[in-house]
Amino acid sequence: MKKGLSKILSLSITAALLVPTIASAADMQETAAPTPIQAVVDQGTTGTMDNSGQNALANTPVVPAPPGYDAYRNNIPHGNTNLISYYSTTVGNARKATVYTPPGYSPNKKYNVLYLLHGIGGDEYEWVNAMKPKNILDNLYSEGKLSDMIVVMPNGRAMKDDRPVGDIFAPDKVAAFERFEQDLLKDLIPHIEANYPVYKDKNSRALAGLSMGGGQSLNFGLKNLNTFAWVGAFSAAPNTQSVSQLVSNPGQVASQLKLLWISCGSSDGLLWVSQNFKNGLSSMNIPHTFYLDVGGHEPSVWNSGLYQFSQRIFK
Repeated sequence: MKKGLSKILSLSITAALLVPTIASAADMQETAAPTPIQAVVDQGTTGTMDNSGQNALANTPVVPAPPGYDAYRNNIPHGNTNLISYYSTTVGNARKATVYTPPGYSPNKKYNVLYLLHGIGGDEYEWVNAMKPKNILDNLYSEGKLSDMIVVMPNGRAMKDDRPVGDIFAPDKVAAFERFEQDLLKDLIPHIEANYPVYKDKNSRALAGLSMGGGQSLNFGLKNLNTFAWVGAFSAAPNTQSVSQLVSNPGQVASQLKLLWISCGSSDGLLWVSQNFKNGLSSMNIPHTFYLDVGGHEPSVWNSGLYQFSQRIFK
């Protein structure tokens, strides 16, 4: 089973990464630039199901991120990122995570926590090195659009040698992404709650990620409704389980989740994963927001996903 999933992930993600490249090559041969694809939003379905758990922003229009939303700004307060170490009883050794603390962070205040997961080729550094979370969050704080939160960016590959080296699609590495659920619940979250001034209830915890981490977020979030009230997936990978596998009580999911966010680029070769998941949610009448962004399986879409999701949580 693990070998089969490894092969599917390898072929699917490799193909997804080629799509923007192929599209770019084709565009260079065109005499006129094509009309940009506009972002599309599907707010899901409400029907007669109890969706009282949904927050107000979950049902508001999604406005595409403006130019410069992820650029560094000099004249605003800035947060900080630090590398931390915690002991994992799940893995049996010390593991690392990057933690973003917001502008004006104080041990005398209380904070919500967003656990933000990387892709299959990433680690605890991927978000800060390949995307622009610090700029995005700093800018949103300066505009008064975020609730107070710290953001924890862990290594979602729960194994002793968790580096993204060698065959990143190897069965043992894929299994380590599944094992991370226990590391997250039993080791990382308790460490954060013991060492940072954070709220410790499910309404104060969010889980989101890109690609493989998006699949992890859906898989773990929907199975742990007592731990997370806000769940988001940006360009979810084929490790994503089906809605029918994850949900046995649609009414419980609808009433306990405050936001279920799914976004993906319109030219992403893995778009089918997000669309299938969206369709599964709709078939069970589970409220959700589906955002079809502009782009492929690439950082610009994941930056946009963080920009949109972070504004809608803890409110």
